[in-house]
Amino acid sequence: MADIKYYDVIKKPVITEKSMNAMAEKKYTFLVHPEANKSQIKEAVEKMFEGTKVKSVNTMNMDGKKKRRGMTVGTTAKTKKAIVALTEDSKEIEIFEGL
Repeated sequence: MADIKYYDVIKKPVITEKSMNAMAEKKYTFLVHPEANKSQIKEAVEKMFEGTKVKSVNTMNMDGKKKRRGMTVGTTAKTKKAIVALTEDSKEIEIFEGL
């Protein structure tokens, strides 16, 4: 397994209607490195966003979708999503402000 630094763990936030509704309960959704585990994701969120305390991390592996272009069949890259729940006394994550 590769040595993953905390700034390589989180790739980008997931902006969907379902993830926006979960923000009211202090749950944030991110695309993460496919080899990152839950403790690495927790460490990355707490280091990247000052004042946040992670209560729990749920992860899910998403397989790539089948795509066709004419007769050629292939798949998109597989990804990993993480839903991070923050504690009640934790600060909000700033990148989701105003969305």
